Amino acid sequence: MPTIEDYSFGRIVIDGVEHTRDVIVLPDGVVANWWRREGHSLVVEDLEAVLDRLPARLIVGTGAYGRMQPQRSALDALERRGVQVEVCDTEEAVRRYRAADPSATAGALHLTC
Repeated sequence: MPTIEDYSFGRIVIDGVEHTRDVIVLPDGVVANWWRREGHSLVVEDLEAVLDRLPARLIVGTGAYGRMQPQRSALDALERRGVQVEVCDTEEAVRRYRAADPSATAGALHLTC
C-alpha cells in the first residue's frame, strides 16, 4: 500500500518517488500523471480507469487553493457505487489519507492550484 511521504504545491512524494502531476493513490498502487477532461473539474469519466479498484473511501484533494471541484453528478455516481467521498484542499486530503486505513482509502489529488 502506497505511503505519501511529502506534499507541497506542485509535488508529492509517494514511496520515494516524486510526482509533479496529479495522481490517484489506490490501495494497490499509484496512477501517475492523472489527467482530467477539464483541468479544474472532476467528472466520473475522469475516474473511469479506476472505478472498479476504488475502495470504500475516496479523498479528493482539490489543490492548494481548492480550484479543482468535483461535479455533483460525479459525487452522486460514486455514492451509488458505495464509495464515501470526502472533498478538501490537497494538504488536508494528504493529512486525512495518512491518518486513514490505506487498505480502505484512495486519494485523487490535484497538486497545484
